[in-house]
Amino acid sequence: MSGTTDKIKGVTNEVIGKAKQRIGEATGSDKLKGEGAIQEAKGHGQKAVGDAKEATKDAVNKAADAVNKKL
Repeated sequence: MSGTTDKIKGVTNEVIGKAKQRIGEATGSDKLKGEGAIQEAKGHGQKAVGDAKEATKDAVNKAADAVNKKL
């Protein structure tokens, strides 16, 4: 999966997780609130993975550019 894909999935899980929590609060469902919190946390993790992938890719590309300039 690319960094962008991870970030998109992360944002999606965050939004759905927050919605579940709000619905759980409105209906008094502790189960739904808990599921929402877990899904939101999963989204945060996915975004972090996406950011790390993109940062790694950028660093590798910069290093490759530097090597190619010296040749």
